[in-house]
Amino acid sequence: MGRAAEIVSAGAVVSRKGRAGPEVLLVHRPRYDDWSFPKGKLDPGEHLLTAAVREVAEETGLDVRLGPPLSTQTYLAGNGHPRVKDVHYWSGRVVGGDDDVATYRANDEVDQVAWLPVDEAPDRLTYPYDVDTLAELAQIRTKSYPLVVLRHSRARARRSWRGDDRDRTLTRAGEFEAEQMVPLLGAYGVERMVSSSSWRCWQTVAPYADVAGLDVEVTDDLSEEDATGALVSAKVRRLLDTQEPAVLCTHRKVLPWVFEALAVDDRTLDPSDLFVAHHRHGRVVAIEHHDVTFR
Repeated sequence: MGRAAEIVSAGAVVSRKGRAGPEVLLVHRPRYDDWSFPKGKLDPGEHLLTAAVREVAEETGLDVRLGPPLSTQTYLAGNGHPRVKDVHYWSGRVVGGDDDVATYRANDEVDQVAWLPVDEAPDRLTYPYDVDTLAELAQIRTKSYPLVVLRHSRARARRSWRGDDRDRTLTRAGEFEAEQMVPLLGAYGVERMVSSSSWRCWQTVAPYADVAGLDVEVTDDLSEEDATGALVSAKVRRLLDTQEPAVLCTHRKVLPWVFEALAVDDRTLDPSDLFVAHHRHGRVVAIEHHDVTFR
């Protein structure tokens, strides 16, 4: 449309295996009398990933984890003075084992929540762009697992550090970034954490490990001093062969070997940036890169 988005929202297209086949989660908004996917505007300073999970929980009562991203919807919203709106969607699955919405309590924003068979949902959806998004989901509905590649948060300057560089710590800003990383890793339901043995990498993932009750697998194989292409490749391949959401935290100099092992194009990650490789049967099926800025 040639205009920057004035409204930014995030949500998820949540699916499950129903008794008669795949089903998708829809919500009805009485204000607009429409059926769509759970979504909503970002809170001030909120990241897209966090907003997507939060909005699904608020509008449906269900806790979800994100899968591969779907195409961003861009359209004009509002009457009289329309504004450009971007809606960022991910595929999603319910966690915790309870996906029943029968007891959902209606409110002014969402008064109905329903699981519909995927082949019936297009007739219920109000907007054509939602029908297109549902069709896109059908191409990736097979379950995959995220491997989050994370460059450590901002660390103290190398030139001013006295002592072993492995012991170099995060700055205060870096410690703040590590704390803010918790809901982002939580959005993918990370269950395994692998980190370079350097202290600044461990510090980056420690807040999430503490909240999630996870141990951090620390290894020299991902450190600047000891990493080699072969060692990094072996570590990445083992993670791709597992069926669990995982994070790998390492350094800028090691990242090219990580991307080579993933068979994806090399790219630059700034401190605290996330690169997510969604994989299935040892093969990457979708990728996303989040340029993370915390204030």
